[in-house]
Amino acid sequence: MTTLSILGGRVIDPASNLDLVTDLYIVDGKILSIGTPPANFSAERQIDAKNQIVCPGLIDLSVRLREPGAEHKGTIKSETHAAAAGGITTLCCPPDTNPIIDTPAVVEHLSHRAIDAGMAKVLPLAALTQGLKGEHLAELGHLKKNGCIGVSNVQPIINTNVLRHALEYAANCELKVFIYAQDPWLTCDGGIHEGAISTRLGLYGIPEIAETIEVARHLFLIEMTGVQAHFCRLSTARAVDMVKQAQAKGLPVTADVSAHHLFLTDVDISDYSSQCHVNPPLRSEHDKKGLREGLIQGGINAVCSDHQPHETDAKLSPFAMTAPGISGLDTLLSLILSLAEEMQIDLMTVLGYVTYQPAKILDIDAGTLAIGNAADIVIFDPSHHWILSEDNMHSLGHNSPFLGRKFKGKVMYTLINGQVVYTHSKVKSEK
Repeated sequence: MTTLSILGGRVIDPASNLDLVTDLYIVDGKILSIGTPPANFSAERQIDAKNQIVCPGLIDLSVRLREPGAEHKGTIKSETHAAAAGGITTLCCPPDTNPIIDTPAVVEHLSHRAIDAGMAKVLPLAALTQGLKGEHLAELGHLKKNGCIGVSNVQPIINTNVLRHALEYAANCELKVFIYAQDPWLTCDGGIHEGAISTRLGLYGIPEIAETIEVARHLFLIEMTGVQAHFCRLSTARAVDMVKQAQAKGLPVTADVSAHHLFLTDVDISDYSSQCHVNPPLRSEHDKKGLREGLIQGGINAVCSDHQPHETDAKLSPFAMTAPGISGLDTLLSLILSLAEEMQIDLMTVLGYVTYQPAKILDIDAGTLAIGNAADIVIFDPSHHWILSEDNMHSLGHNSPFLGRKFKGKVMYTLINGQVVYTHSKVKSEK
């Protein structure tokens, strides 16, 4: 029997509305007690969490691990280590690996590699169609049995009849569909919002309707098929309103937003910064405001990193030719804390966007400090100031528009199943 106590921290559990300076007691990887030590309890290890926040480990709805197929950008070992350093204990992996996650063999490879790394719990999404080609349905039942948490096509399914049958199949398998809402005919390779900035820079833009027309198409099919659905990385205020209205009607839909879309706009691309080339593109200030309001007023249920690590060369070409994506694991927690300050919302609410809310979307028993649950926990210092640099990024990819930015809030410990998988170097030096 292994035992551990976390003493004197400010324990915040949004799922149970708990916010209290108290102690946690862990036995054999599970939370045994909060506040009062169990009878005859003796801790093999104690963690002093005074002046620190203790909360459920973060759950990230979109992390590209790059393995298999693009190990020069990242590996399961490197990126789950970065996740642990960022306080992320559970992450969702989209199916667009190489090979694509459309067979049980690929699922087993991912699972075994993640278990060997031991730094984060990896939940793969299965491909909705074979090879993500949008033509023939994947064997969703077999993929679910082998551990896939949901299904996604990532690429648009152009044939609406195929999409309809895919959603019906997913509904029959009781699998949630994760939707990337982008009309292929209205999307180009520019990676920038269509507007005044794209015109001034001479770059092809992606209009707002590229997202909203796909949201509308899917909402009609969701209503028809009854499938549980989640919209990934919404970027426009209008799409948020559409999802909010669908939720009010009782449709089984949720949505998330990437952390960088809550802070950056197309104005940040004014100097052709390829670090701001993302998909969906950074939108207008109006859209950023709408995304933020969606967190408070409805339409947006969770925040994710949308982590996409790249090698340096991938961002060195002219803007439109660079690879889209941001390396976001290192900054997710600090951006969430910055959001709380800028929007003047409490920590209980903002931490819910990256703990129990994504757990509800994934329908997993996580994101909470409830008695008996797995002790997946992050302990962070909310007053620790630091500056993001390539030297202190844990991800193999250093592609971030936030390089040089001053942040507040640093992970001191990350625990998975009661085992410490990450300790900050400051803590190590003090031991």
